Amino acid sequence: MPLSDEEARLLAQLEQSLAAEDPEFASTLRGSKLIAHNRRVAAICVVGFLAGIAMLLGGAVSKMTWVGALGFVAMVAAAYFFVRAWRRGISGAQEPSGPAPSSPKGSGSFVERMEERWQRRQDDGI
Repeated sequence: MPLSDEEARLLAQLEQSLAAEDPEFASTLRGSKLIAHNRRVAAICVVGFLAGIAMLLGGAVSKMTWVGALGFVAMVAAAYFFVRAWRRGISGAQEPSGPAPSSPKGSGSFVERMEERWQRRQDDGI
């Protein structure tokens, strides 16, 4: 049974307020759609990469350099988009939850972060 216009509007408002209050939780809820999309992109990239190999070899055999070059470009593009999909996540596994870092990642200079890591190791006795 489809939602009425009023119900759809209220649902959209609830989603927006949830995303504003807790963006991490909202992104977790959206995660399954993103994983499915990234898997689809990865599968298409594998097919594209194989097609690029076929074009590369076909261009070499038929002595048509432009076909081989086009195949190489297709392979590189497919590999690029596969890596992007891989980094965004194509598996349903959650990252292991460990202790939260004491400061947000990327804050401070490289030297400061290394000093913090060294200090934590010294404090922990590692």
